[in-house]
Amino acid sequence: MFGRCSLQCSIRALLLLVPWFGCLVVGEVNHDFSQCQEFFYNRTPPRGVTAAGYQPICQRYKNQYHFASLYHRQHRAPLFSAYLLSPPDGKRPSTSWMCEPQLAFSHASPEMRNFHTPPDQNIMESQAVTQDYKNSSFTKGHLNPSMHQSTKEGREATFTLTNIVPQRAGSNSGPWSILENSMLRKFKAFCNGSMYVITGVMPYQSGERWINNRVSVPEYMWSAYCCPFFRSDLPKSERLFFPTFAAVGRNDRNSGEEIVPVNVKAKAALRGYDVRRMPLETLEGILAQRLAMPISLFDGNCRN
Repeated sequence: MFGRCSLQCSIRALLLLVPWFGCLVVGEVNHDFSQCQEFFYNRTPPRGVTAAGYQPICQRYKNQYHFASLYHRQHRAPLFSAYLLSPPDGKRPSTSWMCEPQLAFSHASPEMRNFHTPPDQNIMESQAVTQDYKNSSFTKGHLNPSMHQSTKEGREATFTLTNIVPQRAGSNSGPWSILENSMLRKFKAFCNGSMYVITGVMPYQSGERWINNRVSVPEYMWSAYCCPFFRSDLPKSERLFFPTFAAVGRNDRNSGEEIVPVNVKAKAALRGYDVRRMPLETLEGILAQRLAMPISLFDGNCRN
């Protein structure tokens, strides 16, 4: 899935984004998202990711693509995962964590697989492993959550560390979980057709943070959805939420409040992990500033 680092990296992009981007990683199958375009609205991945350095992964499990991720090997974490939301037909699976073999071996199987014990050294160099999270004070935060996948195989496929970022427990099991449940309810109640979701992260501006000196820690989580077809009789209270909406969540309770204010009345364990809901355009403006890229998440802003 990856080969040699491209020698044609954009000089301008490198000057802007040296802390977060390296050279483009190309591969046998996934040098782009051409194998899994169905997870993006109008089969169009986000535009404006101009800097090189991220590896597109079409997340394949049991001979089927389940979602897509844009992964950074140096940071051993994804920038985003994109998927089609669908109500689960069962519980959260009890499954082992998996890795992406082609990040380590370009001619390996395209199927994600369970980690060996101990992990292969090439796997460890190319991606996060479960040991990275031990005693780290961070949980394994899904970008594509298992509860947003209908089938057992789809839910199992989300348990790859290429879909995971270090997330504080107060965020993961608190306001961020509430947001994920809210999106699922809106899909069930108001969406007539597909809901396209892209969930990702924002790095620290003040310098990179790491767990185990290996996995980059995000300062914020973000998520956006596109529901191009929805009920014509939307309640007045829901009209702002369609066809698109977005949110940003704090992953550091000590961060400033310029992006997401703190609710001082929240429970002590959850205080500082607030989620701010916002229009899609507001999120894209924040991403443009924080990532130095004019990102457009959904083709035509999800309007037919």
